[in-house]
Amino acid sequence: MHTATDWAAVWKNSPAASPALISLYQRIDGFIMIALLSGELAYKTLDHVIVDVGGVGYRVVVPLSTYYGLPDAGQIRLHIYTHVKEDAIHLFGFLSSEEKDMFILLLSISGVGPKLAANILSNIPADQLRKALAEADKKRLAAVPGIGKKTAERLVLELQEKVAKMIEATGAEHSQSPEESPASPQEDALSALVNLGYKENQARRALKSMDISSDTSLEDVLKSALKILVK
Repeated sequence: MHTATDWAAVWKNSPAASPALISLYQRIDGFIMIALLSGELAYKTLDHVIVDVGGVGYRVVVPLSTYYGLPDAGQIRLHIYTHVKEDAIHLFGFLSSEEKDMFILLLSISGVGPKLAANILSNIPADQLRKALAEADKKRLAAVPGIGKKTAERLVLELQEKVAKMIEATGAEHSQSPEESPASPQEDALSALVNLGYKENQARRALKSMDISSDTSLEDVLKSALKILVK
């Protein structure tokens, strides 16, 4: 009889579980959902990288857009989507939260799995993908390997309105903030909580109820927020 691996126990006993690391996680239905990884780039190839976090190497699948933006060595920080299967956990990494958001949006379409979503972002940058979806450019989408005409039509049908709202929101943010400033711990925590499955308004309420100073670490903010959210 096959017994599923207790990934939560494996994580707890690993060196990477140290609270000093930036790796963010939460136990959800017995699994560990990683939202961010920060560590040393130990290995880099076209379809994946290995990130050394506290002596533990994490294999992270990356689209080409992220691959070309990474250094050959040194410290890196990736936004992570954790794909949980019965017998394995696969990590997909992105340099920007915008690219990860597009990846997650693609996964909402029936028939589009993580590998295909990563392949799509390898062949068309996230900003161009948003533009193609907003403008219903089915020809551009169908030219991406693995999509085809029918999938392109489904993508436009189901995502055009959502992407248009994303573009509108992004444009409003840029018009208000011409010079991008570093994200605060509260903003990073909000992004991490949403990635962990909490609704944005729910996460915002939890964060607003907390006393967060500018020097509060992201890890401390998350720990406090999770205590509130699991009540």
